[in-house]
Amino acid sequence: MLNSVEELIADLRRGQMVVLIDDDSDSHSEGVVMVAADFITPDHVNFMARKAKGLVCLALTRERCVQLNLPLMAENTQAEKNNFTLSIEARHGIDTGISAADRALTVQVAVAPNAKPEDIVQPGHIFPLAAEQGGVLTRAGHTEAAVDYARLAGSSPTAVIADILAAEGHLADGDGLREFAKQWGLKIGSIAELIHFRLKHERTVKRVREGAIQTAHGDLYLVAYQDQISRLIHIALTKGAIQAETSIAVRMHVQSTLRDLVGTQIAEVTSWDTHSAIEYLTQQPAGIAVILANDESSDSVLHSVDLALGNRDAILPKQHPSYSRIGIGSQILKDLGVSKISLLGAPMKYNALSGFDLEVNCFIEPGGKVTRVEES
Repeated sequence: MLNSVEELIADLRRGQMVVLIDDDSDSHSEGVVMVAADFITPDHVNFMARKAKGLVCLALTRERCVQLNLPLMAENTQAEKNNFTLSIEARHGIDTGISAADRALTVQVAVAPNAKPEDIVQPGHIFPLAAEQGGVLTRAGHTEAAVDYARLAGSSPTAVIADILAAEGHLADGDGLREFAKQWGLKIGSIAELIHFRLKHERTVKRVREGAIQTAHGDLYLVAYQDQISRLIHIALTKGAIQAETSIAVRMHVQSTLRDLVGTQIAEVTSWDTHSAIEYLTQQPAGIAVILANDESSDSVLHSVDLALGNRDAILPKQHPSYSRIGIGSQILKDLGVSKISLLGAPMKYNALSGFDLEVNCFIEPGGKVTRVEES
């Protein structure tokens, strides 16, 4: 049994730790222990290092990272990866930096209201993570959930988190996370429930245009959505009646100028292109293609050219971070009335989809191979 969002918020307001897991219905959930960074103490750090056993990290907003002049450790991480910045240490008042007291002080210095870049040095023993703007409605990750929870608890939107490991050293799963919370008397909640909570009051995308259109694949209904954070426009093309009780064929497609206009392909990489996906969808009783905008720069287009020419070592330039986040697409599908999904793409795990009232039933790869979720 999980605790409610309100119960977790209440404990966080008292400076207590809580456990966050991906999804209440997923036995393969991963989890972290967190505390609002405003309340951090050496005891919190010691507990995370000795009991949770994961890396002690500091979840920050992008604005705080800019305030501290913290660049990302690596640009262009994929949607499911964490956005680590350079590691940090408080400039003054610490010894080696690794002790619980030193790490707690580093966090206190970094989250102080008037913190400046000169207050910290790199590298260090605290590992900041940059949360995506929009929080769990953009990316359903532990970093974003921790920042959202700290903000909802009335603290600064900063949190200290650590992955929870099982005794054998691997990431604890759903049952193990519940046992961990019970053992240490901690409230436990899911990212999915936090998404539910936020969706009652807010959205980060909204409809701006819609109507019937004619395409090379037949008549479709178009709905244009604007991302309220990036201001990018995303397009949904629908065919047939969308019914919550019926599994709908869905393709989530990230815009790429060269691939979409020319149809370029990369050797040894098999994936749906826009035209084949839409053609497949129009042959189904109902289907949706969501084309997620990608704020492509000239360097990004040139990177696509390099890949098409066979240069697999081409360096991907910096891109707008939000285009590949599933939270945007999930909000669009929820708005369109989708509940069950037959997803065009390779099998993979998507965090906390139940928070958007969405469920992936199967994955459909090019060529028609179907993988049921229980098989994946």
